[in-house]
Amino acid sequence: MKIAERFAAKAADNWNAPAVTIACLGDSVTQGCFGLHNEPDGGFDTFFDQRGAYHAQLAEMLSKLFPSVPVNIINAGISGSNAQHGLERLERDVISHRPDLTIVCFGLNDSGGGLERLDNYVNALDAIFTRLEEAGIETIFMTPNMMCTGVSAQLEDERYRSIALDCSRTQNNGILEAYLNAAMNLCRKRDVAVCDCYAKWKALERSGANITELLANKINHPTREMNRLFAVSLLETMFG
Repeated sequence: MKIAERFAAKAADNWNAPAVTIACLGDSVTQGCFGLHNEPDGGFDTFFDQRGAYHAQLAEMLSKLFPSVPVNIINAGISGSNAQHGLERLERDVISHRPDLTIVCFGLNDSGGGLERLDNYVNALDAIFTRLEEAGIETIFMTPNMMCTGVSAQLEDERYRSIALDCSRTQNNGILEAYLNAAMNLCRKRDVAVCDCYAKWKALERSGANITELLANKINHPTREMNRLFAVSLLETMFG
């Protein structure tokens, strides 16, 4: 990928080559959301820890591999966001920063709309890829983690249990997988690089891993340790 060439150029000529900038466009996982907590007003929200998110772990790994190369990470993740919302804010949150590479990760929230909204998802992704290409920005589409496969006994609040039940149905009924398969078909047509982390989660499930327990909120946010899987997978995609 061209991003590898950018790292090589900066490492070889730190004085004249510009720093490397990577943007991450996505939802709550990208933003850095983990567990759930109750609010005093009776509502609830998530714990935020950007240092535990995959892009922060990726930056840490890159600093070890390329100590002389400054890397700017643009966190363009927003909790609750989907591909259409990502398209609407693409210029503001990504293109205006002129990144060398943009990592796009949507699907978790989109799939909650059911199969009837699948075309909306694909069309929004297609438009995102088009605008990034027109701006001369290299792109990786990263597939997300699996969602819960059941309602964890650790979830006692009925509101959380209801959300978990909905997400487990989306996961177990193949709806999320249908979204991601459609996205990867689009990437093949558009020649967009894919970092298929979802496939690695599925392989873990086939090996007997309890997917629900690998989620910080027991619903759809991976633990900090599982965010590292994203970071390592991105390294593999970037440097092949």
